[in-house]
Amino acid sequence: MPSEEVTNEKAAPKERKTAIAHKLATKQQEISVTEFFEKNKQILGFDSRSKSLLMGIKEAVDNSLDACEEAGILPDVSVRVEKVADEDYRICIEDNGPGIVHKMMPNVFGRLLYGSRFHALRQSRGQQGIGISATVMYGNITTGKPAHVISKIEGEDEVAWGMDIVIDTKTNRPIVTNDKAFNWEGKEHGTSIEYTIKGRYVNGKQSVFEYLKDTAIVNPHAQITFHDPDGTKTVFERATDTMPPKPKEIKPHPEGMEIGDLLKYAGNSQQKTVRAFLRNDFSRITDRIATEILEKSKVKEDKKPEKITRDDAIAILEAIKTVKIMAPPTDCLSPIGDTLIKKGLMHVLDGLRPEYYATPVTRSPKAVNGNPFVVEAGIVYGGDIPSDGQVQILRFANRVPLLYQQGACAITKAISEMDWRRYGLEQRGGKGIPFGPAIILVHVASTKVPFTSEGKEAVANFPELQSEIGLALRLCARNLKSHLNKMERKNKTHAKFEIVQEILPDMARKCAEHLDRPVPNLDRTISRIMNVVWIEPTVKREGKKLRTVTYTVYNYTTLPRTIRLHARLPKESVNLTLFSHQCFLDMNDEGKANWEIADLPPSTSTTVSFELTGDMADTFDADDIYFSGLSTTMVMGAETLPGDWGIKGLEIVQTDESDLVEEDEEETMEAEDLGDE
Repeated sequence: MPSEEVTNEKAAPKERKTAIAHKLATKQQEISVTEFFEKNKQILGFDSRSKSLLMGIKEAVDNSLDACEEAGILPDVSVRVEKVADEDYRICIEDNGPGIVHKMMPNVFGRLLYGSRFHALRQSRGQQGIGISATVMYGNITTGKPAHVISKIEGEDEVAWGMDIVIDTKTNRPIVTNDKAFNWEGKEHGTSIEYTIKGRYVNGKQSVFEYLKDTAIVNPHAQITFHDPDGTKTVFERATDTMPPKPKEIKPHPEGMEIGDLLKYAGNSQQKTVRAFLRNDFSRITDRIATEILEKSKVKEDKKPEKITRDDAIAILEAIKTVKIMAPPTDCLSPIGDTLIKKGLMHVLDGLRPEYYATPVTRSPKAVNGNPFVVEAGIVYGGDIPSDGQVQILRFANRVPLLYQQGACAITKAISEMDWRRYGLEQRGGKGIPFGPAIILVHVASTKVPFTSEGKEAVANFPELQSEIGLALRLCARNLKSHLNKMERKNKTHAKFEIVQEILPDMARKCAEHLDRPVPNLDRTISRIMNVVWIEPTVKREGKKLRTVTYTVYNYTTLPRTIRLHARLPKESVNLTLFSHQCFLDMNDEGKANWEIADLPPSTSTTVSFELTGDMADTFDADDIYFSGLSTTMVMGAETLPGDWGIKGLEIVQTDESDLVEEDEEETMEAEDLGDE
């Protein structure tokens, strides 16, 4: 008996543990994705009243711009914010996009993780299928009110459909009421969403107004109308009718791919062999490259893709690192481009009257984790931009402003790690965000931007990405430094010019009057003192879309001079006045134009003039002029032609001045005689 009691006592704890495990098992259940985000709203960016109001508008506007661009329609987006109670705001966003098919409306607005862009390798603002449905969900749970959606697709027989939508968080399915067809007066096609949300409307840096203003900068083809709660209407006018290039869907690029990604692609491949898998399921891999990869990795080319092991995947990825593969194709991306970046900045920031827009930079495409990306950068300097604080940073990803988590972003980190003192901005200790009258813009375009969270507020610190951001910033900063150096030299020379051109003639005139002698011609004397070729730009504006640019070239030297001028012009703004000028040489496909002024006599000047017309005319800065054919120290008002311009300039010719010695001596003797008398 004692031994039996001991056995029962030992068995009792085991039975209790088993009973607890069974009890816990009965509580385990599948969690709906909507339930998860309902309880973790902060992951999507709904973590404060003011931020929640902004995030909802951001998601709706992003969707509107994406839809319009996919349909080739110039976006016209309206945003209205009305205060209906203490913390309740009614938001309405309307666009002129292609509309949504009636039966798809409930899923688009009432189901999380539902969309058409998640698996597509091409640039778009929306990628996860969460944003707009999460906004509807947040409005449902904070106010208990449904979202009201209206949409109409193009067609004579088509009517508009309107419905109220609530999301069932248990099933991640839409609940639709008041589904009705009606005639949407004056609207050929488009979509409107109206919802009520708990929020707080604020002004300042992280406000709805700032978000829409920044959106207008990187989307100059869009017109955005904003009605704030006070009834104030602001229109961010369309700056250009030029639509961004429509991105095409591509295959993944092998550069930077992870082991798991390769195994996943191999498991889903329809190809029969590994060789065919590499050649047909990835971009930029040819027959030759596929053969080279397989030879180096020692993986059999006739092996089935789904049979690839982890060791095979590691060997293939290591081989890919040693093989030269072309950069990812660019047609899957839609970068803004240097001209439109400048146009957007000028259009929105004109009130600050900046002194200089540094020529923006668009880098060549690279890849991170198999996803192509392009980095663009621009810098605005001077004018009424505040100079006593840190520079303003404008961060963008796929043409969307990033307003939160600046400190956690790869863009901010790349800016902070640059030595901006080399480029004319103050930076205490050589690290950190610089100080000065400047605005720095960085845009990352990718088929899949590596955000730090689903809220899409900051770009993750991938080494490849941060390196490209740093290179783009350095190239752009060099343009700023060149401008600042040119302005400094020009100001010093201007002061010298004023002294020489005013004091010497005045002295000569007074001496001549005193001696009752003719006033001597001091042109060549002044030229000998100055000894520069001076280039002076002027711009005459006639209306918003016509500009006449004139370069006056003065030869303040004692010899005839030959010089070439070079400038990059917006091609769409060029007209026949450019080609008809006697000094014009040629212009390439990039808009890089060239002029040659041959044998300009000493103490004389000539002009190069042309017109620019259209929306892009104001994007050309007349100060962005380059020269070739003379030494750098001899020319003022222009920079030496950069070596990476890809066009051939005029070689520097060293002129023998011995043939002018006698003439110079005669002028010197004449001046000395006048002084002696």
